[in-house]
Amino acid sequence: MSVFLEELLGDKLVTGGGEEVDVHSLGARGIALLGLYFGCSLSAPCAQLSASLAAFYSRLRGDTAAGPGAGAGAGAGAAAEPEPPHRLEIVFVSSDQDQRQWQDFVRDMPWLALPYKEKHRKLKLWNKYRISNIPSLIFLDATTGKVVCRNGLLVIRDDPEGLEFPWGPKPFREVVAGPLLRNNGPSLESSSLEGSHVGVYFSAHWCPPCRSLTRVLVESYRKIKEAGQKFEIIFVSADRSEESFKQYFSEMPWLAVPYTDEARRSRLNRLYGIQGIPTLIVLDPQGEVITRQGRVEVLNDEDCREFPWHPKPVLELSDSNAVQLNEGPCLVLFVDSEDDGESEAAKQLIQPIAEKIIAKYKAKEEEAPLLFFVAGEDDMTDSLRDYTNLPEAAPLLTILDMSARAKYVMDVEEITPAIVETFVNDFLAEKLKPEPI
Repeated sequence: MSVFLEELLGDKLVTGGGEEVDVHSLGARGIALLGLYFGCSLSAPCAQLSASLAAFYSRLRGDTAAGPGAGAGAGAGAAAEPEPPHRLEIVFVSSDQDQRQWQDFVRDMPWLALPYKEKHRKLKLWNKYRISNIPSLIFLDATTGKVVCRNGLLVIRDDPEGLEFPWGPKPFREVVAGPLLRNNGPSLESSSLEGSHVGVYFSAHWCPPCRSLTRVLVESYRKIKEAGQKFEIIFVSADRSEESFKQYFSEMPWLAVPYTDEARRSRLNRLYGIQGIPTLIVLDPQGEVITRQGRVEVLNDEDCREFPWHPKPVLELSDSNAVQLNEGPCLVLFVDSEDDGESEAAKQLIQPIAEKIIAKYKAKEEEAPLLFFVAGEDDMTDSLRDYTNLPEAAPLLTILDMSARAKYVMDVEEITPAIVETFVNDFLAEKLKPEPI
């Protein structure tokens, strides 16, 4: 256990009072679950979460008080009683840029924190777990490092006493079990989905991008059905009232979790770690995730020829998938798209390397640390070059890390597989020197 924790968190953590704690001591204390709390002192929602999380943390650990550093230190006294097993520990991962503000914020936290100076490690954690907004709380198995729950905020709301600890993922069929609504007809039982591909659609009427996607998705749904494919969509509403839900659902030809079944809607959000809407998760007939990028796939494939949208190792950068550049480090190979076949040749060049990286991390049940793109010549690519201050050269091999505002550039006359593989491996080994964006 301690090996994984030290690789993830480093050698030392700190308590709210500023005392150092050896990370390897966590393994000796029977920690079963590790919570990573991503936040910032300047965020009002983070301040609100810290207050509710402190009470939750205290109840789960059986602490009699949740004062600063309560139960979080390594415990130096020989007379200290043995700590109970199956414990939870939380580590705060801050995005603060001011040390005094950070100190003031962590002072009242009863859990641990990454030291302020560990800015590089913090950024790696944000990228590793694809954190896109704050506050975020994810739970990891402290022994294996596997993600147990991506949306810990809902855990605190739905299970404040920790009765469902350790909140491990359940099969889709179990989480979705129950009646599903449909327009102009009786409800269906979720068991009717067996043998079908399923799209789990998280959306709301108050969200303009959701309404835009819904219009496109209605047409995609019709085309897939007309092609004879077994496919169903389940709408999981984030509407603010039942009236809004009913109005929005009336535009949809598919199924929906009843608005009144808040517990089931919340469990589905927890299962897939939903951090924003619209989100379309596409599942295979066994309930396993094919892609979390259903929104991008639908917009890129209007004729649904590539349904059910198995992920491609290398994507051609477009307006609809450019949002993925913000999810973590991305390798982008810029090419001269006026040369016929240049983009396709570039994808074929990168693909074996991308497949190798993806397979390596999939075997560890982790997300790949890089996304792979080929970018041609268009207005969006020009804007990306301008924003990142890249030269106009083509071909141009880059790795862009938007969250770190960093770029890595290799400007050579000829890009070969060996050059790409060395570039990627050196990046992953942290041998490359970043330039600021």
